[in-house]
Amino acid sequence: MRFKALCVLLLLCGLWPVRAAADNRIIIRSTLSLQALQQACNPLPLPLLPPLCTVVGGLGDPQAQLYLITSPLSISSLVNLLGNPLGIIDAELDQLISLIGGLNVVGTSPAALSDSAPVHYYNSEVWNGYANQPAAAIVGVPTAHSQFQVSGSGGIVADIDTGVDPNHPAFTGILLPGYDFTRNQADASELNDLSPTDYSSIQSRSPCPSCQPAIVNQSSAAILDQSSAAILDGNLHPQYAAFGHGTMVLGVVHLVAPTAQLLPLKAFSSNGTGNLSDIVRAIYYGVQNHANVINMSFDLETASPELDKALDYAEQQGVVCAASAGNDGKEEMVYPAGLQSDVMGVASTNDLDQRSYFSNFGNSIVWVDAPGEGIVTTYPFSTYAAGWGTSFSAPFVSGAAALLRNQQPSMNESTAAAAVAHAVYVGPEMGNGRLDLVQALSAQSATGDFSVSVSPSSQTIHRANSGRFTATVGADGGFTGMVSLSVTGLPSRTSASFSEASLTTSGTAVLTVRVGKHATRGTYTLTITGMSGSASHSDTVGLTIR
Repeated sequence: MRFKALCVLLLLCGLWPVRAAADNRIIIRSTLSLQALQQACNPLPLPLLPPLCTVVGGLGDPQAQLYLITSPLSISSLVNLLGNPLGIIDAELDQLISLIGGLNVVGTSPAALSDSAPVHYYNSEVWNGYANQPAAAIVGVPTAHSQFQVSGSGGIVADIDTGVDPNHPAFTGILLPGYDFTRNQADASELNDLSPTDYSSIQSRSPCPSCQPAIVNQSSAAILDQSSAAILDGNLHPQYAAFGHGTMVLGVVHLVAPTAQLLPLKAFSSNGTGNLSDIVRAIYYGVQNHANVINMSFDLETASPELDKALDYAEQQGVVCAASAGNDGKEEMVYPAGLQSDVMGVASTNDLDQRSYFSNFGNSIVWVDAPGEGIVTTYPFSTYAAGWGTSFSAPFVSGAAALLRNQQPSMNESTAAAAVAHAVYVGPEMGNGRLDLVQALSAQSATGDFSVSVSPSSQTIHRANSGRFTATVGADGGFTGMVSLSVTGLPSRTSASFSEASLTTSGTAVLTVRVGKHATRGTYTLTITGMSGSASHSDTVGLTIR
């Protein structure tokens, strides 16, 4: 017996990897618990042998199956050597994504950027050049607010980005704390990326409304004094190459939906890089913290199964997502814009409704377009900047989704996309055209919608017994269609049926769940979905089998 154990030990030692200079970061989906996974990563805790992998932490998926690990092994070696012990269902590299690059560069600064006259804009005081800039008029912001009496109230728009300046006066009363996934702390301030010396220097000189626009990075020019602009110059100081990006993007959302709450989710550092794992975490976090809209002003060229799964989850929970189409000026597949069942991809146009020279195109990634040249928006240290790029087009659509939800609380990805598709034609391979808020809100108000809710929210059923849930369909905005009901997520050896498989306009149906005597004990999530044409709404309930 001792000889056999020694042989096993020697075999494992022979397979043990030599530690690389930097371990691979790997996203895995595993059937093991966190504790079991940690033990499986280090089966022989010997002083001279490093662990085969290290569990960094969970990524927040509702099944608690998704983890980030580091390992000196490649993915193929890890799966071949430890696939079964680690309970690996699938694995992928944790991509490093960049906000920097592309053809989008600062052009002629718009006149509006220098219009610092203070004006009242809903609950805050902002610069006139921001509130009344040409892009706002082009997409119909003032008319949408006045004609439909919507401003985003009751909605939460999350932005996965570099964070935000939490002290900017434009965000008074509507900014939520958010979360910093780069530091694992409940503070999404991008000011934390500045060195103390740089922060103090800029803070002492800001704001400077009379200053001239200064280029701070490839795609942005800000109203700053020359000394502060030199500190933040991304060409001279790469650690700040994307500083302010998140504050700028959220400023565009706020321009369109000024009373929507803003949830900053910091997954990128000020140098413009972020890990895919943090983006995935941020999506789950946003959904679980009641975001109705998620803005993603970034793109990656390599598909990610777990990014796809996270956005599927968001869509199933009724969250609307918008993403930038990219700035390479060509037709190419990028993600998440290419995940069109879950996301609206957004291309950039100029003030003449023409495709921006830097904007990607192609109907496989572009659902709709929005202005993206010289967009005046908020910038850290209580000032303003102009931005060029699809990063600043996407938040127009995210803001539009907040307005649509204000008008129709039961809105989801499919109904929002259908409404936004009523747009101004731009040209071939530019999706449905340039965003027109008035057309989108008019289209939604004309069609109406429905909602689905289920009670109780959870129930315990013993084996060989049955239980009942009540599904209620409500009609909104004059909806008169037929809604078909279905349920998914049932564990094996259980069955379910509705008292009414479909309801016209509104009503209730009883869902009876029957649990077999050999069903596996545990807690499960059931999703009850109502479908009417291309529109769908869902609610989830918990089922515990004893």
